[in-house]
Amino acid sequence: MSAKPKTGGRGLMMLALLLFAAPPAFAAPAGLEDAFSPRGGASRLVEHAVHDAKKSILVAAYSFTSKPIARALAAARGRGVDVRVVLDKNPYNRPIAAYLGEHGIPVRISAQYNLMHDKFMVIDGATVELGSFNYTYSAEYDNAENVMVVSNVPAIAADYARQWDDIWAGAGSR
Repeated sequence: MSAKPKTGGRGLMMLALLLFAAPPAFAAPAGLEDAFSPRGGASRLVEHAVHDAKKSILVAAYSFTSKPIARALAAARGRGVDVRVVLDKNPYNRPIAAYLGEHGIPVRISAQYNLMHDKFMVIDGATVELGSFNYTYSAEYDNAENVMVVSNVPAIAADYARQWDDIWAGAGSR
């Protein structure tokens, strides 16, 4: 017997309903963008999503060595965006954790799992960036990986924010 996911599939069902149902006149329509690597614009899509943030960015990352994405997060913090990052205990994450910390971004290291293999961002409580894409040079230039940005779907963003909160609560400060 397999375990049922926490959302019970509600997240994907909500996404389908929100994408295909007419939005209220006052709501921005839901949107989807995707990109692939190698060299298919995956990093650019992540950076663009970070650049569009107005209030908050929650990051969960298994492997994070990308200087351009780290600079984009630091720039968002410089614009007054509340940026917080939780990383896997992977030792390759240490330089980025230090860089982000130097730019006033709280970083925690998750050691509560064998691998904290998540790779997602929750942006402004309504947008989620997700996929197999690690925030690394290799992911952009050497590997076959994917990124999707699901915009203006607060129900999906809330599911990911709850997952992020659980990881953050169990992680230690760097």
